[in-house]
Amino acid sequence: MLIPQLKESLQNVMKIASLNLAHNTAIDNGIKSSDASVQRFDKSLEEFYALCDQLELCLRLAYECLSQSIDSAKHSPNLVPTATKPDTVQTESMSYAQYLGMIKSQISCAKDIHNALLECSKKIAGKAQPQGIM
Repeated sequence: MLIPQLKESLQNVMKIASLNLAHNTAIDNGIKSSDASVQRFDKSLEEFYALCDQLELCLRLAYECLSQSIDSAKHSPNLVPTATKPDTVQTESMSYAQYLGMIKSQISCAKDIHNALLECSKKIAGKAQPQGIM
């Protein structure tokens, strides 16, 4: 949705730059005086940069969503069959026992990370105490 606006803004920047350049050239050659008002180049350039920033944020968000989707597919690649439609066969699904095993391993991994963070925080807290008081 931003691409057409960005294209229009770039065209506007180029048009204003061209008009300003032509105006300044005419003033330098003594053909015109500086009384005529011209559009401000900095405002149009600022609008263009604002659209570029919005587009960059959208692209970063899309990249993060894609990364999360890939990680999700990697860590839980198969679906558990549902009981709502027993007549449909899901070839890429895992059994409930496999699903429970995967969940237990994920819980175990989360507990290991939690314990490692607790140990680290205790070590940091222990180093922060003065040496004379224990």
